[in-house]
Amino acid sequence: MENQARMRVRLVDCAKAPLAKLYAAFRTCYSSESPLEIWQKIEAEKISPERIRSFIGERLKTGHSSPLEQVVFWFAVAGVSRSLSHQLVRHRVGISFEQQSQRYVKFKRDRLIFVMPESWRRAGLEGEFAGLLERISEVYGRALEGGVPAEDARFVLPNAAPTNFHLMVNFAELLHICDVRLCVRAQWEIRRMVALMRAEVKRAVPELGSFLQPKCGESRMGYCDESLEDWQRCPLGQVRPHKSQLFELYERHASRKSRPLADEHYRAVEQKELL
Repeated sequence: MENQARMRVRLVDCAKAPLAKLYAAFRTCYSSESPLEIWQKIEAEKISPERIRSFIGERLKTGHSSPLEQVVFWFAVAGVSRSLSHQLVRHRVGISFEQQSQRYVKFKRDRLIFVMPESWRRAGLEGEFAGLLERISEVYGRALEGGVPAEDARFVLPNAAPTNFHLMVNFAELLHICDVRLCVRAQWEIRRMVALMRAEVKRAVPELGSFLQPKCGESRMGYCDESLEDWQRCPLGQVRPHKSQLFELYERHASRKSRPLADEHYRAVEQKELL
């Protein structure tokens, strides 16, 4: 298909000195020193880069995620479908979008490109897909020529229509996005886009990029919590365990057996004092 859109992802910028910022944020929580004193040590190089990397690595293994919100990445994304955009904008915390408008941007007939899934080609339906989109392009162009405003002409454009993004996301939310969108259960297009975002971060800040994994990754939750059938079909199932296997090991070797939580257990948690 000649008018096939090509996905492109670029890391435009990231927070200056992201590792130092993370170190200072985490240390502020766990140190009697003030943030000013911590930064004085960082800037005076009294804390080595190796110590900073080691400290951050240990903190990233915990559930303390709020400091991660203080490191931000900016991405330019082009050539993705409106179908993808409807999924991406469901991420609403710690992320900001600017998206190409179909209301203000009038697409020219010779530039009206689309995103076509490979599944259409595999099914032998590429011609039907291309033919339909050519007809849509024609109707869209005639609508503009006939005086229909772009904001109304766009009503005929399909989910295959391309769009562009400029987005800002903090590291905590990017970790979550990778948790769910790098999983093979995610739709192929957004999975590919997030994989490209991960590759960009790994090139720029490898110490942080290595933590961007699907949720079953060893640096994340560590196991698959999807259905057993999905895990069996997943190529990562060969190297990552399923939650049922962990429960089976627990039941087999633990001194206590698991049971459903009852009201008495919630009351016990409410009354428990920190030792």
